[in-house]
Amino acid sequence: MSPFPIKPTNSPFRAAVEFPSHGLRVVREVETPSCLSNTVLLLEDDAALNEAITSFLRESGIEVVAVRNGVEGVHQVLKHDFEVILCDLMMPTLPGDMFFRAVGRMRPHLCERFIFMTGHGANQNVQKLVASTHNAVLAKPFDFKELLELIAFVRVRNIQLAA
Repeated sequence: MSPFPIKPTNSPFRAAVEFPSHGLRVVREVETPSCLSNTVLLLEDDAALNEAITSFLRESGIEVVAVRNGVEGVHQVLKHDFEVILCDLMMPTLPGDMFFRAVGRMRPHLCERFIFMTGHGANQNVQKLVASTHNAVLAKPFDFKELLELIAFVRVRNIQLAA
C-alpha cells in the first residue's frame, strides 16, 4: 500500500509525506486514476455477448467501458475508478478470479463493486470465489433486467458504504 494519498482526479498532483523522526520530506508526482463514477467496466471474452451487454446498457443510459480479458481490465482499473465492474469468471489471459484478486491488491475499494457472471457455476474455483466474497453472481444465460437490478443494487450499496 502506498504511503501517498490518492484521490480521484484527471491530473497528477504533488504528494508530500513527512517523516519528522528521520528529518525526511518526500515529495513525489503521483498520477491518479480519473473518476468515472457513473461508468460500468465490462469484462467479457465472448464478442457477441460483450456487444449485446454493451448495447443494452448504453440503451439503458449507462456508460460502459468494455474489454475482452482481465489484462485489459487491469489497465482500465489503473486508469479509472468505476462505479460497477461486471466480470466474467472464465476468460483467457487473466480469468475473473485472478482479476478480482489483482484489483483487491491495487484498488481494494473497487472489490465491493463487482458483479460476477458465469456459465460455470458448478466449477469448484467459481464456488470458492463466490463463497469468499459478498458479491452478486449472474448465472449465464441471464435476463438483462436482472442485470439492471444488480447494477442498481451495487450503486445503492456504494452510496451506503460511502456514508
